[in-house]
Amino acid sequence: MIKKLLFLSLFFTFSFVSAQFESPVTLSAKVDDIARPGEVAEIVVSASMDEEWWIYALRDQGKGPVASNVTVASDIVEKAGMVLEEEPTEKYDEGFLTNTRFHKGSATFTAPVLLSANISPGTYDLEVSVLFQVCNTSLCYPPKVEELIVPIVVESGPIRDGKTEMIMAPVVNTSSMDMNLSAEIEKGFFSFILLAISMAFLSLLTPCVFPMIPITVSYFIHQGEVGERKPLSNAIIYTLGIIATFSILGFILALTLGASGANQLAANPWVNLFIAALFIYFALSLFGMYEIEMPAKLKELSMSQEGRGGIIGTLFMAVTFTLTSFTCTVQFVGLLLVSASQGQWFWPFLGMVVFSAAFAFPFFFLALFPQYLAKLPKSGGWLNSVKVVMGFLEMAAAFKFLSNTDLVWGWGFFSHNAVLAVWAVLMLLTGFYLLGKIQLPHDSPLKLISVPRLMLSTAFLTFGLYLTSGLFGQRIHGLIYSYLPPKIEGTTGAIISSGQSMSEELTWYRSLDDALIEAQASGKSVFIDFTGYTCTNCRWMEANVFIKKDVHDRFKEMILVQLYTDGGPNHRENQEYEIERFGTAALPFYVILSPEDEVIATFPGMTRNINDFIDFLDVGLGG
Repeated sequence: MIKKLLFLSLFFTFSFVSAQFESPVTLSAKVDDIARPGEVAEIVVSASMDEEWWIYALRDQGKGPVASNVTVASDIVEKAGMVLEEEPTEKYDEGFLTNTRFHKGSATFTAPVLLSANISPGTYDLEVSVLFQVCNTSLCYPPKVEELIVPIVVESGPIRDGKTEMIMAPVVNTSSMDMNLSAEIEKGFFSFILLAISMAFLSLLTPCVFPMIPITVSYFIHQGEVGERKPLSNAIIYTLGIIATFSILGFILALTLGASGANQLAANPWVNLFIAALFIYFALSLFGMYEIEMPAKLKELSMSQEGRGGIIGTLFMAVTFTLTSFTCTVQFVGLLLVSASQGQWFWPFLGMVVFSAAFAFPFFFLALFPQYLAKLPKSGGWLNSVKVVMGFLEMAAAFKFLSNTDLVWGWGFFSHNAVLAVWAVLMLLTGFYLLGKIQLPHDSPLKLISVPRLMLSTAFLTFGLYLTSGLFGQRIHGLIYSYLPPKIEGTTGAIISSGQSMSEELTWYRSLDDALIEAQASGKSVFIDFTGYTCTNCRWMEANVFIKKDVHDRFKEMILVQLYTDGGPNHRENQEYEIERFGTAALPFYVILSPEDEVIATFPGMTRNINDFIDFLDVGLGG
């Protein structure tokens, strides 16, 4: 723990660019032999350091520091093999509270590469990137990447015996969304920034972002009506609040609860119950039951400080946004939190800040425009109707979070059909309200129905009837289905999941050990679905990808297992297994194992490209 605290204090003394520090490690690299086209060449990387310093071994550092990594890039390289190293020293590290493997004083890494058979004789340059973290007994520096240029001489001649074989890395990642954080860091500072931004924008397309749209709009409509602060100031505070709470809370969770801290918080039944109560509270206010005001003492304090009214409420909304959005962050934040829990600081913190800034950017405008709308002349009547419609949507969102609590605690009350029925009623009530059949306290008399209002009412009534049909066996669209609680008929052993998301012909295990026993008996690969009861993106994949015929046919050729990480039997063990073996806490996360329990392929997060997922399954089937 002392080492971590020292590491954290060092981190804040570095600027972003100064991550490329002057380290006590000296690197060199060479190719010993003259190679020929089509042969395997070995690049030998030597590291030397002062006696009190060490760097960490390749791979398998568990929950400890950053593992070293060596990569080779060149146009003349066809493919790279597994990097080998001298036998490292293994010792329990009191700073990282885990066993670590390291090289002290010096280290040698051997990186084999297969040269292209079409190159001409001559001298070429290989680009060798070395990622390492250096520590001593009192502190660790942030991870660093050094680039080396290594000349290689290629002579003409036929391929020699014994010069074409090399050991390949055991894991095959087929998804274009998959990533290795160390590899991404190696690409450089600005490349890492662009990656964080792109992953944030992808996360905005995930289903669990949508509940925050009506609550953001309705809250800032109210802010505009009461005239608290300037609209631009409110929007900026909201956005900065999201960035700060997302980054700081994520880091705190990673340090206190480990890499799965964010997922644990998002799945916590008390947190979900709190969010549901908050949504209901806001919805009833929008219906006109009461006005939301700060407590008298808090209001006096804010009024006594010029220009600070509304800040607390706006920051409170930013925290709510963060809590509801943790499960939408695909695999990128999961990797960052894993790294943070392992003692890294610079790159995870930078990634969290950039990711959350891009993620919050669209909500800056969602917070800004409603406040200006509320200031328009004669906006009272139609704007109140907008608030009531938003209230119905917030009430529907509340039942999503109530169902999350129900799933974890096992009440069995807010089931799939119960929530679907509530949603259908709420949508029908919204339609009738827009037709003027329901009057609420702050509504103006509706003398006539405008064409836009009529069309909107028709849309809500139609949607309500569509949801009603789902109670009688009609297939509900995958996006809507992803918000509903899953239909599950069993809890232990071999089960059959029902509902539209998974075919009744498929047997899903809840125990990986049982699945591996069956795989060894049948010779089939094992497909692992790391999922969660409260994971909206998991439901989306089940409702939109798993049901496709091409996917279903491939599932029939595998042993299927679901490992829930946010509730149910053994969820803690499933969580730890995902983090320790695969280095991520993301949900969903998919893995294919051989019958001998060797990793064949991994696929992180949800995807809208079904062909990518099919390609991933084909790797597992040997296709």
